[in-house]
Amino acid sequence: MSDRKKTTRVDLKVGYQCNNRCLFCVQGEKRDILPSRDFEEIKNILMRSYKEGVRGAVLTGGEPTLHPRIIDIIKFSKHIGFKEIQIQTNGRMFAYQDFCLEVIKAGATEFSPSLHGHTAKIHDFLTSAKGSFEQTVAGIQNLKRLKQHVITNTVITSQNYRFLPQIAKLLVSLGVDQLQFAFIHIVGRADENKNRIVPRKSEIMPFVKKGLNIGIKAGKQVMTEAIPICFMGGYEDYIAEKVIPETAVYDIDFKINNYSDYRKNQGKKKGPLCPDCRYFKNCEGPWKEYPEKFGWDEFKPVSKNKF
Repeated sequence: MSDRKKTTRVDLKVGYQCNNRCLFCVQGEKRDILPSRDFEEIKNILMRSYKEGVRGAVLTGGEPTLHPRIIDIIKFSKHIGFKEIQIQTNGRMFAYQDFCLEVIKAGATEFSPSLHGHTAKIHDFLTSAKGSFEQTVAGIQNLKRLKQHVITNTVITSQNYRFLPQIAKLLVSLGVDQLQFAFIHIVGRADENKNRIVPRKSEIMPFVKKGLNIGIKAGKQVMTEAIPICFMGGYEDYIAEKVIPETAVYDIDFKINNYSDYRKNQGKKKGPLCPDCRYFKNCEGPWKEYPEKFGWDEFKPVSKNKF
């Protein structure tokens, strides 16, 4: 018997156009070969998902705010009854207050901008877009000034991992509701640039934990993603995979019916010593591309007799 939980959220890629060109972008060069999804197709997917009982929608891409019908997409999502409408974004368009107001009025309920550095030098290098740091920070400020729920994502790279505590301090000062550190997934452009932007998990952890501590002390919700439990000693409660809703993903050219199943059975893998770990059944392991590059030496099973 399957223990799959009911899908509660749809992750909809509305197109791959983007005003950043991040060195770690998992979508690679799709922007150059795939058009934005047609509005009628988007409506059909949202309607089908709603009829299946889904009540949460994540609009993403690429950069969803660049879709020419993004306001109509949000309005339609609200009109048919979606209760949660998240915009997963690089945050740059929200530097324009009029756009913020238009998106909020249309029905968006949650915003998930990405900030990858505490300075323009680091963030703009990783996004390959001069001025993106300034706009993303301004976007977060605008959204919080308008009393919106903001959850941020920071992709952990070789260039920024030592500064995760400083990034956390900046995000706390901006008033975000939740901050997340996500380990880089070595696909797309991240695979092309892996020799210069992918750190070892064992190197990042002291800085990850210091960053989490800053958020925790400030009363913020904090999370990590794509960091196996064996690295998270003392911080096991801050693992996003434990709380990510069951999600169907509609990419432009394929669909993932259940993202949790995909992560566990296709996207991630476990190493030769993992069965000896007390978290074996609950841990998803790393994205499979990580041990293909670095091997399994860093992964130390947590004793089953720890307590």
